[in-house]
Amino acid sequence: MIFFRFQLALLLGVSLALISGCTTVLQETAGRVLQDRSAEDQKVDAKIHGGIVEGITGKDKKLLLDLSADVWEQRVMITGVLDDPEVRREVLQLARQDDRIREMYEHIQIVSTEEKEARRQQREAAESGEGEEKSGAGQAVNDFWIETKIKAQLLATKNVTSVNYFSRSVRNQVYVIGKAASAEEKDRVLKIIRETKGVKGVTEHIQVAAGA
Repeated sequence: MIFFRFQLALLLGVSLALISGCTTVLQETAGRVLQDRSAEDQKVDAKIHGGIVEGITGKDKKLLLDLSADVWEQRVMITGVLDDPEVRREVLQLARQDDRIREMYEHIQIVSTEEKEARRQQREAAESGEGEEKSGAGQAVNDFWIETKIKAQLLATKNVTSVNYFSRSVRNQVYVIGKAASAEEKDRVLKIIRETKGVKGVTEHIQVAAGA
């Protein structure tokens, strides 16, 4: 069954890649097909995510450098840093307007303006491929380096479906949401994250598949 799903994902991805000429389309399509959530859930989650992003950019486009929203089966995890508690209140108010959201986990940390700006620069550097392992006061391990490292480790681990997890690092505290096929897989994922260099703690919102 898994092999069949992989073949289907590959065929769909290749077809789209040939049409668009973009290899990232192949990767993203394969990932979506292999996820352990229904096509309808993926569609609804994408709409919820799009609505949150639209609300945030409507307020201030630069906030997308500070915040991340991840959605899994109508459960929303919002992470990041802000330097103004009032802005946090407004962002959460905007996000909660979608009545399709079943649960919301808010992990926005309030920091100084200087730290917020430094983190924006780290994110921009990471997205351009120029991010370094360590940065900031005391040479802490870069959050975005941690996120990349976790993704790579989950992808390389047997008996872990890495596309079923979204993880974010905020000041070296990692937050993760998704679904595990079993309690053993969940434990395996959390162990990998906890043992990743630079991680100071983990907060998880991982559901275990029914009947596992």
